[in-house]
Amino acid sequence: MIKLFRISALGLALASPTLPAAMQTAAFAQPQPVAQVPPVPQPAVWSRRAAEALLAYVEAIGEEGLDPAAYRPERLRQAIAARDEGAMAMAATDIFLRLASDLSGGAVRGNGRVDWHLPSTQIDSSAQRMLMARAVADGGVAAALDSLLPTHPQYSGLRRALELTPEGESAKRQLIRTNMERWRWMPRSLGARHVIVNVPAYTAAIVDDGRVTTRHRTVVGAVRTPTPQLSATIRGVTFNPWWHVPQSIIAEMGGRFGADYEVTRTGGVINARQRPGPRNSLGRLKIEMPNDHAIYLHDTPAQALFSRPARAFSHGCIRTQNIRDFAAALLAPTGEWGRPKIDGAINTGRTSQAALAAPIPVYIAYFTAAATSEGEVISYRDIYGRDRPVREGLGATS
Repeated sequence: MIKLFRISALGLALASPTLPAAMQTAAFAQPQPVAQVPPVPQPAVWSRRAAEALLAYVEAIGEEGLDPAAYRPERLRQAIAARDEGAMAMAATDIFLRLASDLSGGAVRGNGRVDWHLPSTQIDSSAQRMLMARAVADGGVAAALDSLLPTHPQYSGLRRALELTPEGESAKRQLIRTNMERWRWMPRSLGARHVIVNVPAYTAAIVDDGRVTTRHRTVVGAVRTPTPQLSATIRGVTFNPWWHVPQSIIAEMGGRFGADYEVTRTGGVINARQRPGPRNSLGRLKIEMPNDHAIYLHDTPAQALFSRPARAFSHGCIRTQNIRDFAAALLAPTGEWGRPKIDGAINTGRTSQAALAAPIPVYIAYFTAAATSEGEVISYRDIYGRDRPVREGLGATS
């Protein structure tokens, strides 16, 4: 099956009241409206040619890292052979809608997406049916389904690597399939300029028009305090930030704080924040990217950790090496905030902020494999053990 792939920029989440008896009697005495039964959706009118195109597509869906058996194509094959138009339409409709759902938003859902909080990319049932109607009408079944695939270069690169990997190398094939699936969970467009953090790779990168313009080492969440996967928007940078200590960490500290903390106790609840300075847990700079999980990119006084090959030590936030240079790259479009001015703002010791020229989306993702331009695969350690649920959700086969 021949497919066309579009490449876009990428570097690398009633109660019913009762009535008094007299009122009930009066109510039942009134004419009651007839309950409206919603119509049963009817399968699309499938031509034999369109059904055969769909059958060819689903039988080759392994090229996308999915299992053809999951869609039971034998139903459609048998209906076509028997020239049973009713059975053919029902089978084709079911298969097309399932494919549309899985290709647009991923086949693995629920518990298979451990700590994944990015918005769903899956198109809704109405959009699926509209797409199917157009595909059947113009005969472009394969093109319609291909339009739902990720457009990122990494997806097509992994797909190419899967094609080049022999069937006997099952572990490598499952690794590739797992990460192709994760790309189906990602937004189809990440933005011309964006930041992407890959937790297993311990890296944070700025991507401009499809090209990585800077990449920095990171320290991510420890196994007991893993970094969640999410998307947010970077709006600015804070110099000499205060650190508002989360309650979970306050509990770990057992109420013991150093002299550089401000502590208040109200009704048995302890609140603490750490003053700005070289010992501050956020370091001297914090990237402002508000989100429900209080995850940020920030500096750290523990610079020695960046020299280690495995760097899962934080409480969940992303400690970023040479973050002043990272901030300078983010702020460059303002024309005001070069590295000397950033250093000057930090050297004052005062807390201050700089706004970005325009908000930048940031994605904290979890990819344990990446494709090279030569069709090879680079793998990263699955530090949180999140590959297995995806493999199981895909119905991994040897």
